[in-house]
Amino acid sequence: MLVMSGQEKHRLIRSLREVAEALVAAWPTDDGKEYIAAVKTCLDAIKGNIPAKAARTALLRAAEEAGIPVIAVVC
Repeated sequence: MLVMSGQEKHRLIRSLREVAEALVAAWPTDDGKEYIAAVKTCLDAIKGNIPAKAARTALLRAAEEAGIPVIAVVC
């Protein structure tokens, strides 16, 4: 779960589609090395070229870069 400002105070990310939506529609900035890497990684994962876990890792690095708090839920 990402803790973001805006309409949605908390954004639960459960799929690659939701990763893409968070990065494209809700991210507070559209630059940064980790942000750009996360977008590319997400696209590669959606295409099936890399595991979805890689997109999760990239999203977490981009969140750290942007100062977005993350609440990790392990089931």
